[in-house]
Amino acid sequence: MSLDAVRAAIVATLEGLNIGPVHGWERYASTNAALLALYSTDGVLGGWYVRRVRTSESSPSLGRHVERIEWEIRGFLGLQDAAATELQFDAQIEAVRAAFRADETLGGAVATTVSDDTAGIQVEDSGPVMFAGVLAHAARLRLITITYI
Repeated sequence: MSLDAVRAAIVATLEGLNIGPVHGWERYASTNAALLALYSTDGVLGGWYVRRVRTSESSPSLGRHVERIEWEIRGFLGLQDAAATELQFDAQIEAVRAAFRADETLGGAVATTVSDDTAGIQVEDSGPVMFAGVLAHAARLRLITITYI
């Protein structure tokens, strides 16, 4: 499968979870208002993006190449302490993890998302940040996809 097809499968999986706008690349804008619009629904911050961070290729056996791609998936949700939005954001993260666990081939786009040392989505970091001028929860997730080329 092509890089674009794998990216599209990851984005489609995330979009099926109703967690806000999902972008296939890290979106930028020249103003906070424009950035907020990219990652919001009805003015409420809550969105995600997918970015490839690393690709490696190996040939463990004659005539077979293994491509391993590491993806970073970042999510944001406006922080409202009184509404306990941290719990809502944690629930979103767990829904993401469950969705990728349920389909280790991303609908056939990859051979697997299980590698020697990881299976599915890994939570690398989660905590408060300022994003687009808004205090927000942020998470950095990691996914490794493996294809044979």
